[in-house]
Amino acid sequence: MATENVSTTHQYLTFMLDEETYALDISRVREVLDFTEVTKVPRMPDFMRGVINLRGGVVPVVDLRLKFGMSKTQKTVDTCIIIMEIAIDDEVTLIGTLADSVKEVLNLESDQIEPPPKIGTRLKTEFIKGMGKKNNDFIIILDIDRVFSAEELMIVQESDALDISASMKDQAPEAMTNL
Repeated sequence: MATENVSTTHQYLTFMLDEETYALDISRVREVLDFTEVTKVPRMPDFMRGVINLRGGVVPVVDLRLKFGMSKTQKTVDTCIIIMEIAIDDEVTLIGTLADSVKEVLNLESDQIEPPPKIGTRLKTEFIKGMGKKNNDFIIILDIDRVFSAEELMIVQESDALDISASMKDQAPEAMTNL
C-alpha cells in the first residue's frame, strides 16, 4: 500500500524587527493595531513598555526588539502593535508586541520549514519554532509561549487590570507618552 506525502500548510503573520522577518502562528494573533499611546507602568522590566486600553481592557505591550537585545522600537508610520494570545498556566492572556512593520499573512508548507538552529547550550533558541524559507529569505518562526520566561509571564499576569487601571487613573494626562 502506497502512502501519500501529505503536506500541511501553516499560516503565519510576518512582521519586521530591525532587518529581520519574524512570524507568528496566525491562530495566536487577535488583531493588528496602528501604533497608539502606551502608558508606562512603574517597576516593569525594560522590555515591558507599558499598557494600552483595548476596548476597555488593559493589555500589556512588550518590545520584542529590547527582549531580543536590539535597540528600542522607534515610532514610524509603519510601527504597529500585534495583539496576540499567549498561554500562562493553561490560561489565555492577551499581550501586545511592538513591530517595526507588518508584512503579510504567509502560507508555508511543512517542507518550507526547517527545525530551529542548534547553536550550542550558551545561546537559548527554544523560543524559535522553526525557520521558514520563502524564495531565498529566512523567516524566524516564533513560539510565542516560549519567548518569555515563566517569571516574566508571571509579571504580566500579576499586573492584572485592576492594579494597572488604578495606576492609569492616578496618572495625569501628560504621563501618557508616545514611544
